[in-house]
Amino acid sequence: MKKTLVDLFAGAGGLSCGLEMAGFQPILANELVPAYAETYHYNHPDTDLIIGDLCQISATDIRERLSIKKGELDLLVGGPPCQGFSINAPIRSLDDDRNHLFKEYIRIAKELLPKAILIENVPGIISLGKGTVVEQIYKELEGLGYSVQHKILFAGHYGVPQMRFRTIFLAIKGKDRVVEFPKPSYNAKAVANFTGAKELCLNILPLFEQNLKPQTTVWDAISDMPQIKSGSKNEKIKYANSKPQSQYQEILRNGSDYIYNHSCNNLGKINLERLKYIPQGGSWRDIPFELLPAGLKQARRSDHTKRYGRLHPNGLCSTVLTKCDPHWGSFFHPTQDRVLSVREAARIQSFPDHYHFTGSITQQYEQVGNAVPPLMASEIGRKIMSMLDKT
Repeated sequence: MKKTLVDLFAGAGGLSCGLEMAGFQPILANELVPAYAETYHYNHPDTDLIIGDLCQISATDIRERLSIKKGELDLLVGGPPCQGFSINAPIRSLDDDRNHLFKEYIRIAKELLPKAILIENVPGIISLGKGTVVEQIYKELEGLGYSVQHKILFAGHYGVPQMRFRTIFLAIKGKDRVVEFPKPSYNAKAVANFTGAKELCLNILPLFEQNLKPQTTVWDAISDMPQIKSGSKNEKIKYANSKPQSQYQEILRNGSDYIYNHSCNNLGKINLERLKYIPQGGSWRDIPFELLPAGLKQARRSDHTKRYGRLHPNGLCSTVLTKCDPHWGSFFHPTQDRVLSVREAARIQSFPDHYHFTGSITQQYEQVGNAVPPLMASEIGRKIMSMLDKT
């Protein structure tokens, strides 16, 4: 019998998708935004889905709806919305209402008392309130009888072709339990320049580099995608190559005959003109001064290194954001004059091709950008499964 999970703040379901790969079964999920919930339901039709504000949902009602006793659920997971925690957010305050949603998560945890708990968030949560949010999470979970640890994991270490870091809290029921995190299996590197990076990121020692797989690249992820024009909408389209061009594509294609969501935002005339000057791996610094956006005309050459970037096929992608907007990162296609499509962004996030995104194209980009990469979630899930088997 599969181990059960409940997914709060589920979004489009990246965590559920990855944890299913690890052998868990999502039995209930909650999501506030109807468009995101629609995507979750489309891809997890057998999961009981509650659409609405978690603050308004009774914890007892959730447990009774599941017909389980306290302590019977295997895993509770979720990523309380992180806009208030993000290092990109202009205000990072404990007074931000969005920073208190983790308390709602704890409220549900107290009622369900699952065997294991996973909380994911952005690296910025580490320094929020000078560390008081992290202290509070530990205090609450340890008070419920859990052993707790947290790390900052890098998606590239788990085969995801992206510069993405996430803070992961893992808790296992029982005092003095050893809490383990998945070790890196891919030799990917990125600069971690945020608070906690030195202490909490997993580093690869030079001695072990040769034992790891080479990093998954942008081209490993998207080289089999058919050419499309800027702004084109393609709900269903055939692959450019009949066979996968990499092991990564083989994993994500897995029985899919068509590509879905291979649609992209349109670029304005000025951005198409700028693109002519940007080589693979290049950025705003390659654009003639007179064509630069006003803000970048004042920038130092050392600033905003990824803005207006064209991806290099042999490199990693910028962190996929809720908009593949060239103003915020390196989101121009390596060989075509356009931004990444929703499906290409989903590939770089490691979503399988059978995973469909519903809603408007803007909502689809948001869902992909907010998600936890499924392949990373899968590796975390396997480690949780191993810890649960030891109980």
